[in-house]
Amino acid sequence: MAKNNDLRTIKVAPSILSADFGHLARAVSALEKAGADLIHLDIMDGHFVPNITFGPSVVESIRKCTKLPLDVHLMISDPAFFIPRFAEAGADFITVHLEAGPHLHRNIQSIKKLNVRAGVSLNPHSSIVLINDVLGEIDLLLLMSVNPGFGGQRFIERTLEKIRVARRLIDSGHHNCEIEVDGGINDITGKQCLQAGADILVAGDYIFRSKDFSSAIKALKA
Repeated sequence: MAKNNDLRTIKVAPSILSADFGHLARAVSALEKAGADLIHLDIMDGHFVPNITFGPSVVESIRKCTKLPLDVHLMISDPAFFIPRFAEAGADFITVHLEAGPHLHRNIQSIKKLNVRAGVSLNPHSSIVLINDVLGEIDLLLLMSVNPGFGGQRFIERTLEKIRVARRLIDSGHHNCEIEVDGGINDITGKQCLQAGADILVAGDYIFRSKDFSSAIKALKA
């Protein structure tokens, strides 16, 4: 059973993938004032996922604009090469995909050696059992509730059961690991994810298409 929501700190991590890149600093400042807990940065290489976004230089620029933790999600084929670069750019969390290569444990250790919190992400088709051996070593488990690559996709319903299983594994093992969910999050799917046991909601379109960032973030936390 999922923990009681009253015992968890619910966080919202707006994804700047949905922001106006011509006014990125302004958007980040507005999110901070609106009550965002983290800034989620989707790094895509056009190879691991069919889209290209931005690299360490943009993360470095955003670091100068906010004191909020930067939640860097590496959707790239060679995370080992880029982990030090994103750490140097100011990432507080660096999340790598289980599916990105055979050396998941090595990548986790590389992140932690740089004094950055380590996360692991699973694509919708990947089973939770595949990360049992590293749950005790990570700070963040990011469950993709859409196929990664583009914003604005529809939430995959079976993710809810995945969250419940992850919550049971983390609680039974007394692991200090938060569950983050990314993809198709709005006030309805967000509530379902929180009830299933999620700690952090990543939302892009829902927040950036709203007239009021603060109201959208509050609605997700409600």
